[in-house]
Amino acid sequence: MPASQIAAFTRTAALAAGLAGAALALAAPAAAQTLKAVKDRGTLNCGISQGVLGFSTIDDKGVASGFDVDFCRAVAAAVLGDPTKVKFTPLSTTDRFTALKSGQIDILSRNSTWTMSRETELGLAFPVVTYFDGQGFLLPKSRNVLSAVELTGSKVCVQAGTTTDDNLADYFSANGMKFEAVKVANAAEALAAYKAGTCNVLSSDISQLYGERLKLDVPTDHLVLPDVISKEPLAPVVRNDDFQWFTVVKWVGFALINAEEAGITSRNLPDAMKSTKPDVRRLVGQDGNFGQQIGLSRDWAAAVIKAVGNYAEMFERNLGTQSRLGIPRGVNQNWLTGGILFAPPIR
Repeated sequence: MPASQIAAFTRTAALAAGLAGAALALAAPAAAQTLKAVKDRGTLNCGISQGVLGFSTIDDKGVASGFDVDFCRAVAAAVLGDPTKVKFTPLSTTDRFTALKSGQIDILSRNSTWTMSRETELGLAFPVVTYFDGQGFLLPKSRNVLSAVELTGSKVCVQAGTTTDDNLADYFSANGMKFEAVKVANAAEALAAYKAGTCNVLSSDISQLYGERLKLDVPTDHLVLPDVISKEPLAPVVRNDDFQWFTVVKWVGFALINAEEAGITSRNLPDAMKSTKPDVRRLVGQDGNFGQQIGLSRDWAAAVIKAVGNYAEMFERNLGTQSRLGIPRGVNQNWLTGGILFAPPIR
């Protein structure tokens, strides 16, 4: 082959290789590196609700509290070693996912239900279920109703255009019961209609119903039925382009669950640090390098437990027996005590 042809062939091959490399780069975008950004910034940006009792509220002094708030503090403790290094941003249902995808927040911890469409259509990821919820019913005790199958003929207040509305119709139809749906625009209108007697049942997620009951004049005159008519797995949310960050958030949730299973609390943590049990030693960072493998310190899980306690402590403080809501743990109990909370082991 003449030298001129060889040179031309070489230039063509080099150009093709360059174009192929560029195409591969476009096809495989770099990870977002959220963990590094949070560490460099020194603050975790966390999106929460605009006010759901027990999950996330901000008082008149600007102090945030609740189950979802504590989860963000747990992540901050794991990543930054300080649960106070969190900036909380209240978000509505319409702008919560946009704020996450745009990078305004690093994590959304806002009583959000994990669904397939939110992963496939919105490009989001749900690392771990932190609360297994479901739709239920609130009604006056004076009706002497103890089960949802006794609600035939009821007038039920429900937010229009929601899955709650759809679930309601499905439930009554499946059980051959008649009802009248009183459709309203939002939760505030639903509660106002219930108070006014426009409806004699209020339907929403059970965790929210416990909070709404506290807003009534005499909360103890009203009852949340034990029946659950839908699946609402609530989970923190992250972007789906950063597997390292997804893994960090996931294992913070698993650490809370595993700590309860192992009997490690915020109070006995110093004793746990001296334990001879292999599973305890791995969890609190005395054995292995599990923290370093995901970009954290050896004692990341110990920092989480010290900051917010184990899952049971976090639940009871915000939602359960130690809180105003008094929500039974139900399926949110650890699997060893009859619930469905189960976390992979750290090993």
